[in-house]
Amino acid sequence: MNFDFSKQYILENERVLLRPLEIIDFNNLVSFSVNEPELWEYSLQKGSGKEGLKNYIETAIENRTKSNSYPFIVFDKNTNAFAGSTRFYDMQLANKTVQLGFTWYGKSFQGTGLNKNCKYLLLEFAFEKMNMERVEFRADFENKKSIAAMKSIGCKEEGVLRKNFIKPNGERRDSIVLSILKQEWIDEVKENLLKRL
Repeated sequence: MNFDFSKQYILENERVLLRPLEIIDFNNLVSFSVNEPELWEYSLQKGSGKEGLKNYIETAIENRTKSNSYPFIVFDKNTNAFAGSTRFYDMQLANKTVQLGFTWYGKSFQGTGLNKNCKYLLLEFAFEKMNMERVEFRADFENKKSIAAMKSIGCKEEGVLRKNFIKPNGERRDSIVLSILKQEWIDEVKENLLKRL
């Protein structure tokens, strides 16, 4: 398929629905930014506080109009509530590579299986619809919880980029790089992830 940034892609299964993030979703997510600002502890772009979330959403949507990012809002069907956000970014369609990240969920949705369902849908879409050869993941090297979650879905560690970003507090960040290749998805990751949904 030819990926179209203007198209409204909706990904869903029995547990979760992902749809394109919109400006009006501020109202669906603001309670997290006000009541759980620590969700963005390791993020390079903060969504904490009302102004932070407004900027976060506007930047995500602006990057979509520039054809390099495609953000989603996450809706948990089990609780009938919005749970957080995730996105494809650094989308290099000619090279058939994409990054998956900027993922966060409210605390009550963490550890519930929601993330695995989201990742399954996003990886399935990337490899089987967009025909990507590689999906990359990055995280602050200090964010052990996020790294463990990425490894648990089948990501392979590639290495660490030392001091490659400046954190909002001005300190330098080391970033771990992980990935899943299309052949790995076909050979084992898809089946292993399906068993855990």
